Amino acid sequence: MHFAVFGALLALSAAASSGQSAPGLSAGTEPIAAAPAPPAATAGVKPADVKPAPDTKPADTAAKPSPDAKPSPDAKTGAAAPAAPPPVDTAPHDGVAALVNDVPITEYDLHQRILLFLSTAGMPATPDTIAHLHDQILKQLETEQLQIQEARHKNIAVSPTDVDKSIERIVNDNHLSKEQLADLLKKSGVAMATLRAQIATQIAWQKAVQDEFQDRVNITPADIDAEMARLKEGENKTHFLVSSIFLSVDNPDLDAKVLKDAQDIHAQLEQGANFGTVARQFSQSPTAAGGGDLGWVYQGQLPSELDTALQTMQVGQITPPIRSVGGYYVMGLRDRQEAANAVIPDPATQKPVGPLTVARVLLPLGPKPPKAYVDGALKLAMQIHEHVNGCDSLPKMAEQVHGLVYQDLDKLGLKITDLDPKIQDAINKAGPGEATPPIQSAAGIEMMVRCDKRAPVKTKYTPPSRQQVEETLFDNQITMLSRRYLRDLRRNANVETK
Repeated sequence: MHFAVFGALLALSAAASSGQSAPGLSAGTEPIAAAPAPPAATAGVKPADVKPAPDTKPADTAAKPSPDAKPSPDAKTGAAAPAAPPPVDTAPHDGVAALVNDVPITEYDLHQRILLFLSTAGMPATPDTIAHLHDQILKQLETEQLQIQEARHKNIAVSPTDVDKSIERIVNDNHLSKEQLADLLKKSGVAMATLRAQIATQIAWQKAVQDEFQDRVNITPADIDAEMARLKEGENKTHFLVSSIFLSVDNPDLDAKVLKDAQDIHAQLEQGANFGTVARQFSQSPTAAGGGDLGWVYQGQLPSELDTALQTMQVGQITPPIRSVGGYYVMGLRDRQEAANAVIPDPATQKPVGPLTVARVLLPLGPKPPKAYVDGALKLAMQIHEHVNGCDSLPKMAEQVHGLVYQDLDKLGLKITDLDPKIQDAINKAGPGEATPPIQSAAGIEMMVRCDKRAPVKTKYTPPSRQQVEETLFDNQITMLSRRYLRDLRRNANVETK
């Protein structure tokens, strides 16, 4: 399964917030957890302002649209808007969900964080999903409240500028404006203060860890030499770029419960949740702040049960929960490099994977649609075109975009040669897994998608520089010490779940 799917709105660069106010911070600092405003009602998300293809022309197709499928036009653009999530409960939540060292986490805080997670992970805010996430998010908030309290104990301040910089990275990474980000959150019932509090808490915890351990970590030239020699030994092995979500088993009696939590997380990923967002929310490793990025590892470097799983994975796949040292792991393979002495075939000689079949996606327009309606549908079609990556994700896309019709022409008994010659030509010009440019036909705005896939491009392992090795060694030590730090805070805490 791919890490990101069409419909994921953004990927946060922060990992924590409890929704509490932050007394005791100096003037001019960002509240580590600000009290958010009441959430707004959920609404449909408008398509991005993407210009239609300049060479869009009418064309016929042999495939017929579903007679009942009609897109719902956006009020301003005329485009068929993505389906609005079901209405969510926006009533005040005044109860207390938990006490952490006598500091309350309110039901409203919890509800806001659930909605924030759902919106950023690209999951629908249905009553079932909200109820399903309740315990997981609450446990995370309890942990984050401990982090907040420790940061306050160290008199750590987080400035609004620090938070603004993180938000700037979010919008840049996701090709959004700040206004669009605020609008997306508002439509999901999430106050901007909730996001700012989450980011502020994550920054505060990073500062607390640095304050506690930075002077204790000393990476010597000898350490770097030893690591470079170790990497040299592994250069003729396969290397994997891995992301992971880790859930610790601190008490053997809780093994079954942690496994169930890991299985729930895996199910969320299978349903289309963004891997990085889920890792930031639930992973109990310090790599959570980076979306679970474990970096490059080579064959045999990880525990055998994790290493064995990597050997059979394709880039973009995730594993079910795997029991290993300390707890359960869900891993995602983001990239792969072959051994330095491997023979790499010429990409030009590699044939696409799978048979050349075609699927069709259609935005029906109805008879005599107004120009604004057509223009809006073209904009939405171009947005869809940019997200297409083969046919596997098309059924999910059809669920997320109201009115979008998906048809597997092979199952309908149609061949490429049955299509209009202009469409056949467009298919031949498209690459494996790509969609043809949107065209306007008598049926509406449509595209054909090639269902074959490009052969994986193989590359050889490139060893890191000394500076990269030093940074990795430092991060590894900080990660280990940070995990112990948080474990000790939990053991000494008084947590009461209501």
